[in-house]
Amino acid sequence: MLEALQRDAFSYFLHEINPANGLVADKTQRDAPASIAAVGFALAAYPVGVERAWITRAEAIERTLAVLRFFWKSLQGTAPDATGHKGFYYHFLDMQTGRRAGRCELSTIDTAFLLAGMLTAASYFDQDDEAEQEIRTLADALYRRADWQWAQNRGAAVTHGWKPERGFLKYRWKGYDEALLLYALGMGSPTYPLPDASYAAWTSTYQWRELYGHEFLYGGSFFIHQYSHLWIDFQGIQDFFMRGKGSDYFENSRRATHVQQQYAIHNPRAFVGYGPCFWGLSASDGPGRTVRQVAGIKRRFFDYVARGVPDGPDDGTVALWAVVASLPFAPDIVLPTVRHFQEVYPQVTGKYCFKCSFNLTFPQQSPGQPGWTSQFHFGINLGPVVLACENFRSGLLWRLTRRCPYIVTGLRRAGFTNGWL
Repeated sequence: MLEALQRDAFSYFLHEINPANGLVADKTQRDAPASIAAVGFALAAYPVGVERAWITRAEAIERTLAVLRFFWKSLQGTAPDATGHKGFYYHFLDMQTGRRAGRCELSTIDTAFLLAGMLTAASYFDQDDEAEQEIRTLADALYRRADWQWAQNRGAAVTHGWKPERGFLKYRWKGYDEALLLYALGMGSPTYPLPDASYAAWTSTYQWRELYGHEFLYGGSFFIHQYSHLWIDFQGIQDFFMRGKGSDYFENSRRATHVQQQYAIHNPRAFVGYGPCFWGLSASDGPGRTVRQVAGIKRRFFDYVARGVPDGPDDGTVALWAVVASLPFAPDIVLPTVRHFQEVYPQVTGKYCFKCSFNLTFPQQSPGQPGWTSQFHFGINLGPVVLACENFRSGLLWRLTRRCPYIVTGLRRAGFTNGWL
């Protein structure tokens, strides 16, 4: 089951790309822009494809070099149609030109996912031939170009991003979220490293909560507990905060996964379908911003939003890809849930593994198709499926990261000790 699931998800990164520059479409909607995070997932997925014999090493090298050469040569600067600035890149890029799409932000977190993919490629392609040497050289240069100190904008924590029209965004990465990987990369930089105070500022607003009998570091939306773990194995390594709690971030994600299931079992808002094999609230597509009367209850629905447990938002929409992304943490509850969806709700499975999201509470769309199912596949959903399945099956991504000196340095500078460190 996992082999088919993983390979179908991997197929997205074979077909939804521009071969000329390696950019990956954000989603399967027509004329969708490229997502730089999806590109990062693709770069990390190509080694998986080689190991699983889904593509040849030569094909993976060609795809990887297309990406790295594009970003190295792409326009950097303050021009509103550039590709990036100060070594960071815009969240969305035009699939053909590689320039900024619309008026999106220069995204620090999405750049982190992109750079993590580049460093994964550099770690995997370790042979002495000219092509693999070029991969390592370009990945290293692109990582070194990111100016993390600039991204602080004279504060301690890193900002969410920047726009040429109005400067830095007002939000910073504080509290527990998907930025664990970002801070590891920023702390490990040999050129523009984040200071110790930056990581301390991030952790300073952590929330430790007890939900459904589990004490854990709170993060409402599921992906918060998953994205950084796709690259870094946090089993047994601890920073100051986790040492004080006698836990680690891997165990924390295991508890968060069980909290997700328990929330669905308790089902405080009485959504249709929720239960032990119907759960998973994350950032995902939705039925749309609308209010409907459903079985005598006034329900508010959303489009793409970061749904979370237990404080919401919650409109009955679950993201099955997010369940799969917790496979390394809790296979005992993930695998039965995946089987349940495959057997009972085939409409949630599409061309590339699972579609983005599913809602049984939303009024029926068409005869014989209960509820609402997203029309689209998203690259940032399918990347986690490929990588999480592989870490569960072989630990490949985790082994590659352990060989990356920048990430090891970043973790140590952030105060991580014990375990494989």
